[in-house]
Amino acid sequence: MEDLQETMERINAVIQRIRQKTNGQGIKLQSQKSQQMQTFKELSEVCPLCGGSGFIIKCNSKGQDTIKFCSCKDVDKSKMLWRVSGIETERNRLTFGNYKPYNITTEKIKGAAIDYFKNFNNIRASRRNSMAFLGQVGSGKTHLSVAIGLNLLAKGIPVVYMSYRDEILKLKQNILDEEYYENSLRKYKTAAVLIVDDLFKGKISEADINIIFEIINYRYMNNLPIIVSSEFTAERLLYFDEGVGSRIIEMCKDYTVEIAGKENNFRVKN
Repeated sequence: MEDLQETMERINAVIQRIRQKTNGQGIKLQSQKSQQMQTFKELSEVCPLCGGSGFIIKCNSKGQDTIKFCSCKDVDKSKMLWRVSGIETERNRLTFGNYKPYNITTEKIKGAAIDYFKNFNNIRASRRNSMAFLGQVGSGKTHLSVAIGLNLLAKGIPVVYMSYRDEILKLKQNILDEEYYENSLRKYKTAAVLIVDDLFKGKISEADINIIFEIINYRYMNNLPIIVSSEFTAERLLYFDEGVGSRIIEMCKDYTVEIAGKENNFRVKN
C-alpha cells in the first residue's frame, strides 16, 4: 500500500500534466459532453475564471495545488434546464429590449422589472428579495420574468425556470418514484433564483398546493429569491391558499406589480 508521500507525488504529477495541457487555466475537456455544452455557450461568453474548461486550479496556503469546479458550471446546468423546459437562453426574444410598452401600465411594469434586476445584488440576502407579476392575461408577465432570468444568468447567477403547470404534473406523476421526486423538488427548493411561471394555472388540487407550498416555504425560510407570474391577484392568492399566498406577498412586497384591464392584454390590443 503506497504511503502518503507517494500518493501526493502521483497527484502532483497529474496536476502538472493538466497545467501543461491548459496553461494553468483548467482542464480542457474534449469529450462529446463538452462539445454538446457549446450549444449553451456563445464563444464570446467563455468564462474568464476557467477559460471555459469548467475547472480551476488554485494553490492553497500550504503550497498545494487543488482542483475545483468553476462557478460557471452551475450557470451551464441552469441553461440546460431552461432548454429542457423549451426556452433557449441564447438569442431569446424575451428580453427587456423586446418588451415594447404601449401604455402607462406597461411602462410601469417594464420599469419595475428593470429596477428589480439592477437592485438584485443589494436585496438578494434580504427577506424582500423577490418579484411578482400578477393579474391580466397577455400583459407580458412571462416575458419580463424570463428577461430578468436571462439577465441574471448573464451575470453568472444560476436561475432555474419552472413552468408551474408542466412541472407540477410531472412531480405528481412521479411521486411514487422517491428518488426522482426528491431530486426534482430539491432542484426547485435550493436554486439560487427560481422563476415560477403561471402559478396556479388550470385546475388545482390539494396535491398541487402541497407541492408548491413545500417549495415556497423552503425558499421563504432560507431567503432564496423567487420570481412569480400568475393570473391571480395578491388578494386571490391569499384567499386561495393563505400559506402560499402570504409567503409570496411578503417576499415580493417591494416588487409586486398587479395588472388589471383587458386594455393591457397585448394579444388583443389591435
